[in-house]
Amino acid sequence: MSAGNSSDPKALRQRERSDYPYFLSYRSRWIDNDQYSHINNSVYYHLFDSVVNTYLIQHADLSPSTSPFIGLVVSSFCHFFSPLSFPAVLDLGLRVTRMGSSSVTYEVGVFEQGSHQPSAVGGYTHVFVDRETRKSAPISPSARAGLKKLLFSAAKL
Repeated sequence: MSAGNSSDPKALRQRERSDYPYFLSYRSRWIDNDQYSHINNSVYYHLFDSVVNTYLIQHADLSPSTSPFIGLVVSSFCHFFSPLSFPAVLDLGLRVTRMGSSSVTYEVGVFEQGSHQPSAVGGYTHVFVDRETRKSAPISPSARAGLKKLLFSAAKL
């Protein structure tokens, strides 16, 4: 297990699969590659959205299309360590590094299938808001219970 919460690229590079309690597989597509024959940096943000929203739907009782509260991204980051390319199968590891009353910060480790070190580590912060008014709202008890399972300090790493 590697270091806890950090935005230091050296620490992020040391992440391991065991640092992430939830995984989602993604089969890369030809269209994900850019002119340099590696997955384009913009695709990583799609991957982050996919793993986060899959988890929220399946484990936190939140649906982006129907829940009365939604998460808006207020900041994001990504550090790249090694290139990935089609036809790689990726394993997206997810954990929560911080949870407040209305916000949560996610970290995603992007691993090539079979690799123990991440090719990239990134994530973003969601602020939960009322769907209609867009005013900040507390994380619901059911969503909080689901997200706590990913919280670094509470996760079984």
